[in-house]
Amino acid sequence: MTDKLIIFDTTLRDGEQSPGASMTRDEKLRIARQLERLKVDVIEAGFAASSNGDFEAVQAIANAIKDSTICSLSRANDRDISRAAEALKGANSARIHTFIATSALHMEKKLRMSPEQVLEQAKLSVRFARNLVADVEFSPEDGYRSDVDFLCRVLEAVINEGATTINVPDTVGYAVPELYGNFIKTLRERVPNSDKAVWSVHCHNDLGMAVANSLAGVKIGGARQVECTINGLGERAGNCSLEEIVMAVKTRRDYFQLDMNIDPKHIVAASRMVSQTTGFVVQPNKAVVGANAFAHASGIHQDGMLKARETYEIMRAEDVGWSSNKMVLGKLSGRNAFKQRLQDLGVQMESEADTNAAFARFKELADGKSEIFDEDILALVSDDSVTHEQEQYGFVSLSQHSETGERPRASVVFTVDGKEVRGESDGNGPVDASLKAIETHVKSGAEMVLYSVNAISGSTESQGEVTVRLQNSGRVVNGVGADPDIVVASAKAYLSALSKLQSKSDRVAAQG
Repeated sequence: MTDKLIIFDTTLRDGEQSPGASMTRDEKLRIARQLERLKVDVIEAGFAASSNGDFEAVQAIANAIKDSTICSLSRANDRDISRAAEALKGANSARIHTFIATSALHMEKKLRMSPEQVLEQAKLSVRFARNLVADVEFSPEDGYRSDVDFLCRVLEAVINEGATTINVPDTVGYAVPELYGNFIKTLRERVPNSDKAVWSVHCHNDLGMAVANSLAGVKIGGARQVECTINGLGERAGNCSLEEIVMAVKTRRDYFQLDMNIDPKHIVAASRMVSQTTGFVVQPNKAVVGANAFAHASGIHQDGMLKARETYEIMRAEDVGWSSNKMVLGKLSGRNAFKQRLQDLGVQMESEADTNAAFARFKELADGKSEIFDEDILALVSDDSVTHEQEQYGFVSLSQHSETGERPRASVVFTVDGKEVRGESDGNGPVDASLKAIETHVKSGAEMVLYSVNAISGSTESQGEVTVRLQNSGRVVNGVGADPDIVVASAKAYLSALSKLQSKSDRVAAQG
Protein backbone atom coordinates (compact mmCIF):
# COMPACT_ATOMS: atom_id res chain seq x y z
CA MET A 1 0.00 0.00 0.00
CA THR A 2 1.28 3.48 -0.89
CA ASP A 3 0.12 7.01 -0.17
CA LYS A 4 0.53 10.06 -2.36
CA LEU A 5 3.05 12.76 -1.53
CA ILE A 6 1.97 16.27 -2.62
CA ILE A 7 4.77 18.46 -3.99
CA PHE A 8 4.22 22.14 -3.20
CA ASP A 9 6.70 24.36 -5.05
CA THR A 10 7.40 27.82 -3.63
CA THR A 11 10.25 28.87 -5.94
CA LEU A 12 8.19 31.82 -7.17
CA ARG A 13 7.39 33.02 -3.65
CA ASP A 14 9.83 31.89 -0.96
CA GLY A 15 12.63 31.29 -3.47
CA GLU A 16 12.18 34.78 -4.86
CA GLN A 17 12.86 36.22 -1.40
CA SER A 18 16.58 35.54 -1.89
CA PRO A 19 18.29 38.95 -2.16
CA GLY A 20 18.54 39.72 -5.87
CA ALA A 21 16.32 36.84 -7.01
CA SER A 22 13.18 38.86 -7.74
CA MET A 23 11.67 37.98 -11.12
CA THR A 24 9.52 39.77 -13.66
CA ARG A 25 5.96 38.65 -14.42
CA ASP A 26 7.05 37.00 -17.69
CA GLU A 27 9.95 35.20 -16.00
CA LYS A 28 7.62 33.88 -13.31
CA LEU A 29 5.11 32.76 -15.91
CA ARG A 30 7.76 30.87 -17.88
CA ILE A 31 8.97 29.08 -14.75
CA ALA A 32 5.39 28.28 -13.75
CA ARG A 33 4.84 26.62 -17.14
CA GLN A 34 7.94 24.52 -16.58
CA LEU A 35 6.67 23.53 -13.12
CA GLU A 36 3.39 22.49 -14.76
CA ARG A 37 5.34 20.31 -17.20
CA LEU A 38 7.11 18.85 -14.16
CA LYS A 39 3.60 18.06 -12.83
CA VAL A 40 4.04 19.95 -9.58
CA ASP A 41 0.83 19.59 -7.55
CA VAL A 42 0.75 23.10 -6.05
CA ILE A 43 2.57 26.20 -7.34
CA GLU A 44 2.86 29.04 -4.85
CA ALA A 45 2.92 31.82 -7.43
CA GLY A 46 3.65 34.73 -5.12
CA PHE A 47 2.39 37.04 -2.42
CA ALA A 48 -0.37 38.96 -4.20
CA ALA A 49 -0.77 41.69 -1.58
CA SER A 50 2.95 42.58 -1.49
CA SER A 51 2.98 44.69 -4.68
CA ASN A 52 1.08 45.32 -7.88
CA GLY A 53 3.78 43.43 -9.73
CA ASP A 54 3.33 40.33 -7.58
CA PHE A 55 -0.45 40.57 -7.92
CA GLU A 56 -0.15 40.66 -11.72
CA ALA A 57 2.25 37.71 -11.69
CA VAL A 58 -0.08 35.58 -9.55
CA GLN A 59 -3.01 36.60 -11.75
CA ALA A 60 -1.17 35.75 -14.98
CA ILE A 61 -0.09 32.35 -13.64
CA ALA A 62 -3.61 31.59 -12.35
CA ASN A 63 -5.03 32.33 -15.80
CA ALA A 64 -2.38 30.37 -17.73
CA ILE A 65 -1.77 27.21 -15.67
CA LYS A 66 -4.44 24.53 -15.88
CA ASP A 67 -2.98 21.33 -14.40
CA SER A 68 -1.54 22.57 -11.07
CA THR A 69 -3.23 24.21 -8.10
CA ILE A 70 -2.18 27.88 -7.95
CA CYS A 71 -1.57 29.33 -4.51
CA SER A 72 -1.01 32.84 -3.16
CA LEU A 73 0.46 33.62 0.23
CA SER A 74 -1.27 36.11 2.53
CA ARG A 75 -0.82 37.39 6.03
CA ALA A 76 -3.66 36.70 8.43
CA ASN A 77 -5.72 39.78 7.59
CA ASP A 78 -8.73 40.48 5.39
CA ARG A 79 -6.90 42.80 2.98
CA ASP A 80 -4.19 40.27 2.10
CA ILE A 81 -6.67 37.43 1.80
CA SER A 82 -9.05 39.44 -0.41
CA ARG A 83 -6.16 40.46 -2.66
CA ALA A 84 -5.05 36.82 -2.97
CA ALA A 85 -8.58 35.68 -3.84
CA GLU A 86 -8.88 38.39 -6.49
CA ALA A 87 -5.59 37.38 -8.11
CA LEU A 88 -6.61 33.72 -8.12
CA LYS A 89 -10.03 34.22 -9.75
CA GLY A 90 -8.96 32.74 -13.09
CA ALA A 91 -7.41 29.56 -11.64
CA ASN A 92 -8.80 26.11 -12.40
CA SER A 93 -7.78 25.18 -8.86
CA ALA A 94 -6.99 27.93 -6.34
CA ARG A 95 -5.51 27.90 -2.84
CA ILE A 96 -5.01 30.69 -0.31
CA HIS A 97 -2.09 30.15 2.06
CA THR A 98 -2.41 32.33 5.16
CA PHE A 99 0.03 32.52 8.04
CA ILE A 100 0.67 34.12 11.43
CA ALA A 101 3.57 33.61 13.84
CA THR A 102 2.96 31.40 16.89
CA SER A 103 6.32 31.24 18.68
CA ALA A 104 6.61 33.26 21.89
CA LEU A 105 9.57 35.14 20.45
CA HIS A 106 7.75 36.19 17.28
CA MET A 107 4.48 37.02 19.03
CA GLU A 108 6.18 39.27 21.57
CA LYS A 109 8.94 40.90 19.53
CA LYS A 110 7.49 41.02 16.01
CA LEU A 111 3.71 40.93 16.24
CA ARG A 112 3.39 42.51 19.71
CA MET A 113 0.30 40.38 20.19
CA SER A 114 -0.78 38.09 23.02
CA PRO A 115 -1.26 34.37 22.35
CA GLU A 116 -5.05 34.79 22.63
CA GLN A 117 -4.98 37.58 20.06
CA VAL A 118 -2.95 35.40 17.69
CA LEU A 119 -5.36 32.49 18.16
CA GLU A 120 -8.33 34.71 17.36
CA GLN A 121 -6.62 36.25 14.34
CA ALA A 122 -5.74 32.81 12.98
CA LYS A 123 -9.36 31.64 13.31
CA LEU A 124 -10.79 34.78 11.69
CA SER A 125 -8.35 34.68 8.77
CA VAL A 126 -9.04 31.03 7.92
CA ARG A 127 -12.79 31.60 8.25
CA PHE A 128 -12.60 34.58 5.92
CA ALA A 129 -10.41 32.73 3.37
CA ARG A 130 -12.67 29.66 3.47
CA ASN A 131 -15.59 31.84 2.34
CA LEU A 132 -13.60 32.85 -0.75
CA VAL A 133 -11.97 29.57 -1.83
CA ALA A 134 -12.47 25.90 -0.96
CA ASP A 135 -8.77 25.16 -0.49
CA VAL A 136 -7.12 26.99 2.44
CA GLU A 137 -3.67 26.31 3.86
CA PHE A 138 -2.63 27.62 7.27
CA SER A 139 0.96 28.01 8.51
CA PRO A 140 2.02 28.91 12.05
CA GLU A 141 5.17 30.86 11.26
CA ASP A 142 8.15 29.70 13.36
CA GLY A 143 5.95 26.74 14.22
CA TYR A 144 8.81 24.45 15.21
CA ARG A 145 9.90 26.84 17.98
CA SER A 146 6.34 27.33 19.26
CA ASP A 147 4.93 26.01 22.52
CA VAL A 148 3.34 22.65 21.69
CA ASP A 149 0.23 23.16 23.86
CA PHE A 150 -0.52 26.55 22.32
CA LEU A 151 0.25 25.31 18.81
CA CYS A 152 -2.18 22.42 19.22
CA ARG A 153 -4.92 24.88 20.25
CA VAL A 154 -4.27 27.04 17.19
CA LEU A 155 -4.17 24.14 14.73
CA GLU A 156 -7.32 22.52 16.11
CA ALA A 157 -9.12 25.86 15.84
CA VAL A 158 -8.10 26.60 12.22
CA ILE A 159 -9.04 23.08 11.10
CA ASN A 160 -12.46 23.69 12.68
CA GLU A 161 -12.67 26.89 10.65
CA GLY A 162 -12.05 24.97 7.42
CA ALA A 163 -8.28 24.82 6.84
CA THR A 164 -7.64 21.93 4.44
CA THR A 165 -3.82 21.88 4.76
CA ILE A 166 -1.78 22.45 7.92
CA ASN A 167 1.82 23.40 7.24
CA VAL A 168 4.35 23.38 10.08
CA PRO A 169 7.38 25.53 9.12
CA ASP A 170 10.87 25.31 10.51
CA THR A 171 11.18 28.97 9.54
CA VAL A 172 14.74 29.52 10.78
CA GLY A 173 16.23 26.09 10.00
CA TYR A 174 16.66 25.14 13.67
CA ALA A 175 15.30 21.59 13.54
CA VAL A 176 17.13 18.25 13.35
CA PRO A 177 15.49 15.32 11.55
CA GLU A 178 14.48 12.96 14.38
CA LEU A 179 13.16 15.77 16.59
CA TYR A 180 11.29 17.46 13.75
CA GLY A 181 9.70 14.20 12.61
CA ASN A 182 8.54 13.47 16.15
CA PHE A 183 7.28 17.04 16.50
CA ILE A 184 4.97 16.58 13.50
CA LYS A 185 3.88 13.19 14.84
CA THR A 186 3.07 14.69 18.27
CA LEU A 187 0.97 17.44 16.72
CA ARG A 188 -1.01 14.98 14.60
CA GLU A 189 -1.61 12.77 17.63
CA ARG A 190 -2.65 15.60 19.96
CA VAL A 191 -4.84 17.67 17.61
CA PRO A 192 -8.26 15.94 17.82
CA ASN A 193 -9.34 16.80 14.26
CA SER A 194 -5.94 16.26 12.62
CA ASP A 195 -7.42 13.74 10.20
CA LYS A 196 -9.51 16.49 8.59
CA ALA A 197 -6.46 18.16 7.00
CA VAL A 198 -3.38 17.28 4.96
CA TRP A 199 -0.22 17.89 7.02
CA SER A 200 2.69 19.64 5.37
CA VAL A 201 6.35 20.44 6.10
CA HIS A 202 8.33 23.55 5.15
CA CYS A 203 11.98 23.49 6.18
CA HIS A 204 14.77 26.02 5.74
CA ASN A 205 18.37 25.00 5.21
CA ASP A 206 20.32 27.11 7.74
CA LEU A 207 22.02 24.02 9.19
CA GLY A 208 22.02 22.10 5.91
CA MET A 209 19.23 19.74 6.99
CA ALA A 210 16.15 21.03 5.14
CA VAL A 211 15.77 17.92 2.97
CA ALA A 212 16.52 15.52 5.84
CA ASN A 213 14.07 17.34 8.13
CA SER A 214 11.36 17.31 5.47
CA LEU A 215 11.81 13.60 4.83
CA ALA A 216 11.68 12.92 8.57
CA GLY A 217 8.47 14.94 8.75
CA VAL A 218 7.06 12.67 6.05
CA LYS A 219 8.35 9.32 7.31
CA ILE A 220 8.15 9.80 11.09
CA GLY A 221 5.53 12.53 11.30
CA GLY A 222 3.15 11.35 8.61
CA ALA A 223 3.14 14.60 6.61
CA ARG A 224 1.87 14.19 3.06
CA GLN A 225 2.92 17.50 1.54
CA VAL A 226 6.45 18.88 1.19
CA GLU A 227 7.09 22.56 0.46
CA CYS A 228 10.25 23.01 -1.57
CA THR A 229 12.00 25.03 -4.28
CA ILE A 230 13.95 24.34 -7.46
CA ASN A 231 17.70 24.22 -6.66
CA GLY A 232 16.83 24.83 -2.98
CA LEU A 233 16.52 28.54 -3.82
CA GLY A 234 15.52 30.75 -0.90
CA GLU A 235 16.53 33.42 1.55
CA ARG A 236 19.57 32.92 3.77
CA ALA A 237 20.81 29.34 3.19
CA GLY A 238 17.78 28.42 1.10
CA ASN A 239 14.88 26.00 1.25
CA CYS A 240 14.27 22.30 0.95
CA SER A 241 15.35 21.26 -2.56
CA LEU A 242 12.57 19.89 -4.80
CA GLU A 243 14.87 17.76 -6.92
CA GLU A 244 16.43 16.10 -3.86
CA ILE A 245 13.07 15.36 -2.22
CA VAL A 246 11.60 13.96 -5.43
CA MET A 247 14.55 11.72 -6.28
CA ALA A 248 14.98 10.55 -2.67
CA VAL A 249 11.35 9.42 -2.50
CA LYS A 250 11.48 7.94 -6.01
CA THR A 251 14.85 6.18 -5.60
CA ARG A 252 14.02 4.85 -2.11
CA ARG A 253 10.40 3.97 -2.82
CA ASP A 254 11.06 0.72 -0.95
CA TYR A 255 11.47 2.78 2.23
CA PHE A 256 9.07 5.70 1.80
CA GLN A 257 6.36 3.80 -0.09
CA LEU A 258 4.95 7.00 -1.52
CA ASP A 259 3.73 7.87 -5.00
CA MET A 260 4.05 11.29 -6.64
CA ASN A 261 2.63 12.99 -9.73
CA ILE A 262 6.05 14.47 -10.60
CA ASP A 263 7.57 13.75 -14.03
CA PRO A 264 11.29 13.89 -13.11
CA LYS A 265 12.63 14.08 -16.67
CA HIS A 266 11.84 17.83 -16.59
CA ILE A 267 13.90 18.48 -13.43
CA VAL A 268 17.14 19.55 -15.11
CA ALA A 269 15.34 21.92 -17.50
CA ALA A 270 13.59 23.52 -14.52
CA SER A 271 16.88 23.81 -12.66
CA ARG A 272 18.59 25.51 -15.61
CA MET A 273 15.69 27.87 -16.14
CA VAL A 274 15.60 29.00 -12.51
CA SER A 275 19.39 29.36 -12.37
CA GLN A 276 19.63 31.40 -15.55
CA THR A 277 16.62 33.56 -14.66
CA THR A 278 17.80 34.46 -11.17
CA GLY A 279 21.56 34.35 -11.76
CA PHE A 280 22.01 31.92 -8.86
CA VAL A 281 24.51 29.42 -10.23
CA VAL A 282 24.08 25.75 -9.31
CA GLN A 283 27.19 24.38 -7.61
CA PRO A 284 28.84 21.58 -9.64
CA ASN A 285 28.50 18.99 -6.84
CA LYS A 286 24.82 19.77 -6.16
CA ALA A 287 22.79 16.56 -5.89
CA VAL A 288 20.75 15.61 -8.97
CA VAL A 289 21.17 18.87 -10.94
CA GLY A 290 24.85 19.77 -10.44
CA ALA A 291 27.18 19.41 -13.44
CA ASN A 292 29.14 16.69 -11.61
CA ALA A 293 26.12 14.84 -10.23
CA PHE A 294 26.62 11.96 -12.68
CA ALA A 295 30.36 12.43 -13.43
CA HIS A 296 32.87 9.74 -12.49
CA ALA A 297 36.56 10.68 -12.34
CA SER A 298 38.00 7.87 -10.22
CA GLY A 299 39.52 5.03 -12.24
CA ILE A 300 37.89 2.46 -9.96
CA HIS A 301 34.50 4.13 -10.42
CA GLN A 302 34.93 4.36 -14.18
CA ASP A 303 35.85 0.71 -14.39
CA GLY A 304 32.79 -0.25 -12.38
CA MET A 305 30.54 1.97 -14.52
CA LEU A 306 31.81 0.37 -17.72
CA LYS A 307 31.00 -3.08 -16.36
CA ALA A 308 27.63 -2.18 -14.83
CA ARG A 309 26.40 1.35 -14.30
CA GLU A 310 24.45 0.43 -11.16
CA THR A 311 27.76 -0.18 -9.37
CA TYR A 312 28.05 3.57 -8.77
CA GLU A 313 24.76 5.11 -9.96
CA ILE A 314 21.56 4.76 -7.94
CA MET A 315 19.53 6.72 -10.50
CA ARG A 316 19.91 7.33 -14.23
CA ALA A 317 20.95 10.75 -15.53
CA GLU A 318 18.36 10.59 -18.29
CA ASP A 319 15.57 10.06 -15.73
CA VAL A 320 16.01 13.63 -14.52
CA GLY A 321 16.57 15.13 -17.98
CA TRP A 322 20.37 15.12 -18.33
CA SER A 323 20.95 13.13 -21.49
CA SER A 324 18.28 14.27 -23.91
CA ASN A 325 19.24 16.51 -26.84
CA LYS A 326 22.68 17.47 -25.62
CA MET A 327 23.54 19.26 -28.88
CA VAL A 328 20.50 21.10 -30.10
CA LEU A 329 20.79 23.37 -33.11
CA GLY A 330 23.22 25.05 -35.49
CA LYS A 331 23.34 27.94 -37.96
CA LEU A 332 21.49 25.96 -40.63
CA SER A 333 18.56 25.22 -38.33
CA GLY A 334 15.29 26.87 -39.30
CA ARG A 335 12.65 28.80 -37.41
CA ASN A 336 10.38 25.78 -36.93
CA ALA A 337 13.20 23.71 -35.41
CA PHE A 338 13.96 26.61 -33.07
CA LYS A 339 10.30 26.92 -32.03
CA GLN A 340 10.10 23.17 -31.41
CA ARG A 341 13.19 23.29 -29.23
CA LEU A 342 11.72 26.16 -27.21
CA GLN A 343 8.60 24.03 -26.71
CA ASP A 344 10.70 21.01 -25.65
CA LEU A 345 12.44 23.23 -23.09
CA GLY A 346 9.12 24.43 -21.70
CA VAL A 347 9.56 27.98 -23.00
CA GLN A 348 6.42 29.66 -24.35
CA MET A 349 6.88 33.07 -25.90
CA GLU A 350 4.19 35.69 -25.32
CA SER A 351 3.85 36.66 -28.98
CA GLU A 352 5.11 35.98 -32.49
CA ALA A 353 7.14 39.18 -32.24
CA ASP A 354 8.94 37.81 -29.18
CA THR A 355 9.59 34.51 -30.98
CA ASN A 356 10.96 36.34 -34.02
CA ALA A 357 13.24 38.47 -31.85
CA ALA A 358 14.55 35.39 -30.02
CA PHE A 359 15.10 33.57 -33.34
CA ALA A 360 17.04 36.55 -34.71
CA ARG A 361 19.30 36.45 -31.65
CA PHE A 362 19.70 32.69 -32.10
CA LYS A 363 20.85 33.13 -35.72
CA GLU A 364 23.27 35.84 -34.64
CA LEU A 365 24.71 33.53 -31.98
CA ALA A 366 24.87 30.58 -34.40
CA ASP A 367 26.96 32.61 -36.86
CA GLY A 368 29.76 32.76 -34.30
CA LYS A 369 29.25 29.45 -32.49
CA SER A 370 29.15 26.10 -34.28
CA GLU A 371 27.12 24.18 -31.70
CA ILE A 372 24.10 25.57 -29.84
CA PHE A 373 23.16 23.77 -26.62
CA ASP A 374 20.02 23.86 -24.50
CA GLU A 375 21.80 26.17 -22.06
CA ASP A 376 22.50 28.63 -24.90
CA ILE A 377 18.83 28.66 -25.91
CA LEU A 378 17.66 29.29 -22.35
CA ALA A 379 20.27 32.02 -21.92
CA LEU A 380 19.28 33.99 -24.99
CA VAL A 381 15.58 33.68 -24.12
CA SER A 382 16.27 34.73 -20.52
CA ASP A 383 18.28 37.66 -21.86
CA ASP A 384 15.20 38.65 -23.86
CA SER A 385 12.79 38.25 -20.97
CA VAL A 386 12.81 41.71 -19.41
CA THR A 387 9.51 43.38 -20.27
CA HIS A 388 9.53 46.51 -22.41
CA GLU A 389 8.30 48.57 -19.46
CA GLN A 390 11.41 47.64 -17.50
CA GLU A 391 13.88 48.08 -20.38
CA GLN A 392 14.97 51.57 -19.47
CA TYR A 393 18.50 50.60 -20.49
CA GLY A 394 19.33 48.40 -23.49
CA PHE A 395 22.68 47.24 -24.91
CA VAL A 396 23.63 48.31 -28.46
CA SER A 397 27.37 47.88 -28.99
CA LEU A 398 30.74 47.91 -27.27
CA SER A 399 34.35 48.47 -28.22
CA GLN A 400 37.31 48.19 -25.90
CA HIS A 401 41.07 48.21 -26.11
CA SER A 402 43.50 46.62 -23.70
CA GLU A 403 47.13 45.61 -23.87
CA THR A 404 49.84 44.73 -21.40
CA GLY A 405 51.20 47.80 -19.64
CA GLU A 406 48.38 50.08 -20.82
CA ARG A 407 45.23 51.02 -18.94
CA PRO A 408 42.19 49.49 -20.73
CA ARG A 409 39.58 51.78 -22.29
CA ALA A 410 36.01 51.04 -23.35
CA SER A 411 33.25 52.76 -25.28
CA VAL A 412 29.68 51.49 -24.80
CA VAL A 413 26.63 52.47 -26.85
CA PHE A 414 23.35 51.78 -25.08
CA THR A 415 19.78 53.05 -25.05
CA VAL A 416 18.11 55.09 -22.34
CA ASP A 417 14.33 55.04 -22.79
CA GLY A 418 14.87 54.13 -26.43
CA LYS A 419 17.43 56.85 -27.22
CA GLU A 420 21.05 55.91 -27.96
CA VAL A 421 23.82 57.34 -25.81
CA ARG A 422 27.54 56.65 -25.60
CA GLY A 423 29.73 56.34 -22.53
CA GLU A 424 33.52 56.11 -22.44
CA SER A 425 35.95 55.36 -19.63
CA ASP A 426 39.16 53.64 -18.65
CA GLY A 427 39.36 51.04 -15.91
CA ASN A 428 41.41 48.37 -14.14
CA GLY A 429 40.41 45.87 -16.83
CA PRO A 430 38.12 45.71 -19.88
CA VAL A 431 35.07 44.77 -17.78
CA ASP A 432 35.73 47.52 -15.24
CA ALA A 433 36.23 50.05 -18.03
CA SER A 434 32.98 48.99 -19.75
CA LEU A 435 30.86 49.28 -16.63
CA LYS A 436 32.43 52.60 -15.72
CA ALA A 437 31.66 53.78 -19.26
CA ILE A 438 27.99 53.05 -18.64
CA GLU A 439 28.12 54.83 -15.29
CA THR A 440 29.57 58.00 -16.83
CA HIS A 441 26.11 58.59 -18.28
CA VAL A 442 23.80 56.79 -15.83
CA LYS A 443 25.36 57.92 -12.52
CA SER A 444 23.21 55.37 -10.63
CA GLY A 445 25.14 55.47 -7.36
CA ALA A 446 24.51 51.71 -7.02
CA GLU A 447 26.92 49.43 -5.17
CA MET A 448 27.94 46.20 -6.88
CA VAL A 449 27.67 43.42 -4.30
CA LEU A 450 28.27 40.47 -6.66
CA TYR A 451 29.95 39.89 -10.01
CA SER A 452 29.91 36.28 -11.19
CA VAL A 453 30.90 34.58 -14.46
CA ASN A 454 29.68 31.13 -15.44
CA ALA A 455 30.41 29.18 -18.63
CA ILE A 456 27.04 28.07 -20.04
CA SER A 457 28.42 25.00 -21.81
CA GLY A 458 31.82 23.39 -22.35
CA SER A 459 34.76 24.53 -24.52
CA THR A 460 36.35 27.93 -25.09
CA GLU A 461 33.58 28.61 -27.63
CA SER A 462 31.05 28.64 -24.80
CA GLN A 463 28.87 31.61 -24.04
CA GLY A 464 29.74 33.37 -20.84
CA GLU A 465 26.88 34.09 -18.50
CA VAL A 466 27.46 37.02 -16.16
CA THR A 467 25.46 37.88 -13.05
CA VAL A 468 25.69 41.38 -11.61
CA ARG A 469 24.01 42.12 -8.29
CA LEU A 470 23.45 45.79 -7.47
CA GLN A 471 22.26 47.43 -4.28
CA ASN A 472 20.83 50.92 -3.97
CA SER A 473 18.54 52.55 -1.38
CA GLY A 474 17.78 49.21 0.24
CA ARG A 475 16.90 47.43 -3.01
CA VAL A 476 18.92 44.45 -4.23
CA VAL A 477 18.55 43.24 -7.81
CA ASN A 478 20.22 40.78 -10.16
CA GLY A 479 21.04 41.41 -13.78
CA VAL A 480 22.00 38.51 -16.05
CA GLY A 481 23.66 38.76 -19.47
CA ALA A 482 24.99 36.14 -21.86
CA ASP A 483 27.33 36.45 -24.83
CA PRO A 484 30.37 34.65 -26.27
CA ASP A 485 32.27 37.87 -25.43
CA ILE A 486 32.47 38.06 -21.63
CA VAL A 487 32.90 41.86 -21.70
CA VAL A 488 29.70 42.24 -23.71
CA ALA A 489 27.91 39.81 -21.36
CA SER A 490 29.06 41.95 -18.44
CA ALA A 491 27.69 45.13 -19.99
CA LYS A 492 24.37 43.42 -20.74
CA ALA A 493 24.11 42.13 -17.18
CA TYR A 494 24.91 45.57 -15.74
CA LEU A 495 22.30 47.30 -17.89
CA SER A 496 19.74 44.62 -16.99
CA ALA A 497 20.37 45.21 -13.29
CA LEU A 498 20.11 48.99 -13.74
CA SER A 499 16.75 48.51 -15.48
CA LYS A 500 15.47 46.44 -12.58
CA LEU A 501 16.64 49.07 -10.10
CA GLN A 502 14.44 51.58 -11.94
CA SER A 503 11.37 49.33 -11.60
CA LYS A 504 8.90 50.89 -9.15
CA SER A 505 7.35 47.65 -7.89
CA ASP A 506 7.83 47.68 -4.14
CA ARG A 507 8.03 44.38 -2.29
CA VAL A 508 6.88 43.32 1.15
CA ALA A 509 8.96 40.47 2.56
CA ALA A 510 7.14 37.54 4.13
CA GLN A 511 8.29 34.28 5.60
CA GLY A 512 6.35 31.05 5.80
